Amino acid sequence: MNKMVRKQIYLQKGQEKQLKKVAEARGVSEAEIIRRALDTELKRAGYRLAYDNEAWQRLYKLMRDQDKKPPVPQKKRDWTREDLYEDRMKRYDRRAS
Repeated sequence: MNKMVRKQIYLQKGQEKQLKKVAEARGVSEAEIIRRALDTELKRAGYRLAYDNEAWQRLYKLMRDQDKKPPVPQKKRDWTREDLYEDRMKRYDRRAS
């Protein structure tokens, strides 16, 4: 989870009442409603939301671990494209009578 930073904000009385109602109706904290509103405003202004650095670190570690493994042995193909589509070609070939 991203590290949180404490901020103090000032709201108008009407905003506070509406904030409490919305938070209660959605079953989340008032702070969560404010964070969501801020995310929406930042997105509208063209900013990307903060990346989940922990997820990126896990993905990076997974990729590094995969890179250390030996390659998957490849075997020679024993089929051709024509073999795979032979039946289909017979059914739909308009040149055949």
